[in-house]
Amino acid sequence: MSPLEIAGLTIFILVLLLGIFSIIFGFPGTVIIFIDVLIYAIITGFTKIGLKILIILAVLMIIAEVIEFFLGVAGAAKFGASNKGIWASIIGSIIGAMIMTPYLMGLGMIIGAFIGGFFGVLVVELIRQQGMRPAFRAGYGAFLGRVAGIFVKGILSIVMIVITLMNIYS
Repeated sequence: MSPLEIAGLTIFILVLLLGIFSIIFGFPGTVIIFIDVLIYAIITGFTKIGLKILIILAVLMIIAEVIEFFLGVAGAAKFGASNKGIWASIIGSIIGAMIMTPYLMGLGMIIGAFIGGFFGVLVVELIRQQGMRPAFRAGYGAFLGRVAGIFVKGILSIVMIVITLMNIYS
């Protein structure tokens, strides 16, 4: 591989990780992942990622966004909007990746980073909710709906990344 190819692949993988990390904060990370894979497929001439894989990823993206919307429709608050939430997510992602990488290698890094960041923001959000007056707290149903939506969307984005990387490296 030439240095330009290595740099391009590095940027591609970093954007994949940015996509999964952005899900924790309520951004459309599956869309980021899909667009990243689409650009990669176009640049490489659809040699590693074909139309069939892009259709599968598009379906997974739509399913993830629809599920997250319906599970989180009652909850208006997004997680991690504060500086504490961002730092908790970063620290949780690092710890999660460090714990899971020895067991599952690259997949462990992705899963650990998502789950660690997710639980970091979740803990900060729970602490923040306890500090509020009861009238300003989110209801448990809305809170659990938001948590479930983020978690399902994160799992589907991990599946998207695994499908993509398996096709690139196989």
